Amino acid sequence: MSAPVTAIVGYDLKFYEKMPKLAPHNLGMRDTFAKLPDVAEHAFRNGTLQGGYLIFAARALGLDCGPMSGFDKAKVDEEFLAGTSIKSNFLCNLGYGDPSKLLPRAPRLDFEEACQLL
Repeated sequence: MSAPVTAIVGYDLKFYEKMPKLAPHNLGMRDTFAKLPDVAEHAFRNGTLQGGYLIFAARALGLDCGPMSGFDKAKVDEEFLAGTSIKSNFLCNLGYGDPSKLLPRAPRLDFEEACQLL
């Protein structure tokens, strides 16, 4: 509750509308994406990846990050994103934590436990 910034990381259901500007080398992809029945899945996945980049960049600048799911997405969307084609994905608190209150890094799976080489 005391984080200086809480970012709403979202995804745009009409991301393809920006493709002519952001990916002009992909001629025709705007129309291809606009017709996909699972376009929301593409938007969600790419929005999640971009949110991960935000966290990497913030941590590289020395910020602490607190990404969160489990919030009321409908209320966040209504309050902050109404009238847009953007939907909330996750929230991320950003700031400088109190080192005395930060938990130590949690255990991680070994490579062999998390990955399989094919």
